[in-house]
Amino acid sequence: QVQLVESGGGLVQPGGSLRLSCAASGFTFSTYTMNWYRQAPGKERELVVGISSGGGTTTGAVRGAVSVKGRFTISRDNAKNTVYLQMNSLKPEDTAVYYCNAWYGLGNDYWGQGTQVTVSS
Repeated sequence: QVQLVESGGGLVQPGGSLRLSCAASGFTFSTYTMNWYRQAPGKERELVVGISSGGGTTTGAVRGAVSVKGRFTISRDNAKNTVYLQMNSLKPEDTAVYYCNAWYGLGNDYWGQGTQVTVSS
């Protein structure tokens, strides 16, 4: 059974940092591209950043996601079947539910339940 379990969300002040984790099980983690998406209230879900099985990273092309360049860093630990999202210099517009996604093509696309990140003073 495939599971993706996000953790690390919460309430943080502007300028603060959070580290999200996504623990994966039930599939061969090291072979999958892992992505972080987010969805703000009233907006579509958008790709924030992804990391391939080889370790290459990609930042989402949607405007909101482009704004995370230089502030958000994705990494993965294949030994622990875990992907991380380090978020620094957080802004109110980063407030959203953040979702972990595992992708290996059509029919092999899995999602976590999401974790809420709220940036507010």
